[in-house]
Amino acid sequence: MAPAPKAAPKKEDPAAAAPAAEAAAPAKKAEKGKREKKHKEEKGVKAMYKVEGAKFSRTRPTCERCGPGYFMADHHDRYTCGHCGFTRYKQK
Repeated sequence: MAPAPKAAPKKEDPAAAAPAAEAAAPAKKAEKGKREKKHKEEKGVKAMYKVEGAKFSRTRPTCERCGPGYFMADHHDRYTCGHCGFTRYKQK
């Protein structure tokens, strides 16, 4: 049997002996970075229709130029078609 190699003596690293305040700083950054995610509105076809019993209704208007099937985007003061760019302003 061969003798087991001896481990070299460990040297103290000056960087490893950092003050406790520096070690706690990254933990604060990690806590600060964690935020709750905001829930976004549902997207896709489900957002375009509202089902009430046996009836359904469209939640957004269709484009006047493009016709049925092209829904307009709902902004706070206007409706905009993403296909042709038509804009209709909301009544106040």
